[in-house]
Amino acid sequence: MTNVDYFAGDSRTQRERMLAGDLYIADDPELETAMQRAVELAAEYQRQSVAGDPAAAATLRELLGHVGDGVTVRPPLFVDYGENIIIGPGTFVNFNLTALDVAEIRIGSDCQIGPNVQLLTPTHPVEPGPRRDKLEAARPITIGDNVWLGGGAIVCPGVRIGDNSVIGAGAVVTRDIPANVVAVGNPARVIREL
Repeated sequence: MTNVDYFAGDSRTQRERMLAGDLYIADDPELETAMQRAVELAAEYQRQSVAGDPAAAATLRELLGHVGDGVTVRPPLFVDYGENIIIGPGTFVNFNLTALDVAEIRIGSDCQIGPNVQLLTPTHPVEPGPRRDKLEAARPITIGDNVWLGGGAIVCPGVRIGDNSVIGAGAVVTRDIPANVVAVGNPARVIREL
């Protein structure tokens, strides 16, 4: 690390900076504790789900910020904190969702999330010095109602996907996608309206 004081005059905690979308240091002890809690709850959710334990639903609600009625999340589920994830009612999430919720991830109602989808809110400085010093920030992801994210799709920081849209398998969504379209590719581009 360099001797640069990135936070001179800023009395906020690293968590407060993170939640504001500003640069922060991720390996702060308070944040590490919150991450460990999420890892433990996600592991417990997986164990309970495999065993058919009805307590799994309560564990998922404890892990995530909000889970609407009729939501299905197939484990394993990988999150940074969990508490910054909101899932609307009737949504189905298939195996291996990676949701790095440094900023809020809001998934609408009646969505279909394919296997191995990645929702990635963190960003890192392009400049080598701050990146070496472990600074990061984040931008929220918003997924509208009745959206289908095909298997292996990656949604990048700050992206909004409009209602009813379909994101093709393996697409890398780097920009906002309007409502009622199909988008595919890397970077994802709209190929038709619905």
